[in-house]
Amino acid sequence: MCRSVRRLGLLAFAFAAACALPRSSANADGPEADGVSEFHFARLAFGAYGRPFGTSRGEPWLRDWPEADFHFLQGLRRLSRIDSAPGSSRQVLLTSDELFDYPVVYAVKAGFMRLDDNEAARMREYLLRGGFLIVDDFHGPTEWAEFAASMHRVFPERSIVDLPEDDEVFHVLYDLDQRTQIPGRQAVARGVTWEHPQGVPAHWRGIYDDDGRLMVAINFNMDLGDAWEHADDPFYPEPLTALAYRFGINYVVYAMTH
Repeated sequence: MCRSVRRLGLLAFAFAAACALPRSSANADGPEADGVSEFHFARLAFGAYGRPFGTSRGEPWLRDWPEADFHFLQGLRRLSRIDSAPGSSRQVLLTSDELFDYPVVYAVKAGFMRLDDNEAARMREYLLRGGFLIVDDFHGPTEWAEFAASMHRVFPERSIVDLPEDDEVFHVLYDLDQRTQIPGRQAVARGVTWEHPQGVPAHWRGIYDDDGRLMVAINFNMDLGDAWEHADDPFYPEPLTALAYRFGINYVVYAMTH
């Protein structure tokens, strides 16, 4: 059921870039680790505010890793027919040709992402060739402005729009008529749904291609990754984790069928 965007080549460079990225213990060993599953969940690696990317746990792009990726892939395997495995998550740079091996890329803390012209061109090519970007866990007007500026470099001729309730991405598998803000664990601990004082309401936004295909699914003022990460934590509300799974699975199924 999986499809991938056509690979460009330069395998030696791609391999070197991949080796520089962190690997979780979940995808380091065992039959589910490498090459067995057809679908691999790819997390976008980038440096904060245009700096070279790093691999320390404090890097924004690694937020909630590896637990969020592992738990989400467990849910995807259990609740769909997509051939995935909990250990099949990957990390990828925009400058790596391995980018084109992955039909879906997940970008977390996108308010820290500042793409240069080369990275923006690569993102544009990836999306126009059929790739799909899920954006998550950024909050408030400052982070929105940073992210929107990067996307303007990618698509200066395209607008970011609010997704209509009847968009197919909300109904391709689960009917997602519930517009509930999905908070991070710290927000839940404070008894609120927002992570930033100006982080309300939640917005589901996107960018379409010329044929009406959604290329970028933007979860603004939300934190799907925290809901996935804490799926086994009894403190985190189960209904919010279940909803976050449904959104994520719908995004993947939409990407694989459009």
